[in-house]
Amino acid sequence: MLSGANTAAADGEEIIYDCPMLIRAYRGGRVERFFPDNYIPASLDLITGVNSKDCVINPTTGLSARLYLPASVGADEKLPILVYYHGGGFCVMSAFCSLYHDFLNSLAAKAKVIALSVEYRLAPENPIPAAYDDSWEAIDFVTAGAEPWLSAFGNLEKIFLAGDSAGGNIAHNMGMKLGRQGRKAEGVALLHPFFWGDERIGAEGEEREAAMFTAKDADGMWRLAGGGKLGFDDPRLNPFAEDAPSLRELGCRRALVCVAGLDFLRERGRAYYEKLKEDGGWEGKAELAEVDGEDHVFFLFKPRCEKSTAFVERLVNFFRHEE
Repeated sequence: MLSGANTAAADGEEIIYDCPMLIRAYRGGRVERFFPDNYIPASLDLITGVNSKDCVINPTTGLSARLYLPASVGADEKLPILVYYHGGGFCVMSAFCSLYHDFLNSLAAKAKVIALSVEYRLAPENPIPAAYDDSWEAIDFVTAGAEPWLSAFGNLEKIFLAGDSAGGNIAHNMGMKLGRQGRKAEGVALLHPFFWGDERIGAEGEEREAAMFTAKDADGMWRLAGGGKLGFDDPRLNPFAEDAPSLRELGCRRALVCVAGLDFLRERGRAYYEKLKEDGGWEGKAELAEVDGEDHVFFLFKPRCEKSTAFVERLVNFFRHEE
């Protein structure tokens, strides 16, 4: 049985997972999503000048993505490419909702990158590994260089991977797969990544007043995402598990790990950064960006606050940095 509230309802109407304001799943397979992931059509953004369009990557599975092209790209100019994975615990949210559409418009404009925001399949209807499979297929789509914007304006030698929450987890796993194939992205940016494990570390088990999410939420969301078949020390969720591959395999030249002081996931993010720094076998450069007094993915929900502005500038500097 998955964690969460239960009812006495019969014949498939028993609640097997309930995360208030996000998602409720029933034993019979019915899923209710409550977060208002309102669809925003691709368009020319009048504020940033960024143009966007949607593309289908795999018509069989429905895998798609949204491309963002900054304004005033020179005829011979080749921009870095950012492959972005949205958050939502593998179960909610969309690359096409207003939160991510606005965020990617702003980021593409400020960092002057071509961004591809991946609309991977969601669990529990499509349990893990569907999200990982789709996310890897999106990388293949980019590196093939057949899409007109990517071929005309993209630098296929400078590809970044990034994502927030579950998307940060995905970006890590895609970076690890690249490394196992002897390939490297220019950089990987993990924004409040969703890493977890059987054993609590640091302050993870503490109950914090008004916290956005708790340890119980993390437990339930991962169980739901994996159809109740995946443990918390699955190497994809816990990079420090006994049978997890070494972070020496991370296939990128630079890594940026971002954590928030009030976020219950911050301990794992910090530990990930420290492991990258301490592990002499990884040849890249690691950076840590910590924002005090803010909670999980605050930059999405409060995009105009001073700390969010500073946070985005940190991302921009990471994408623009030249060795």
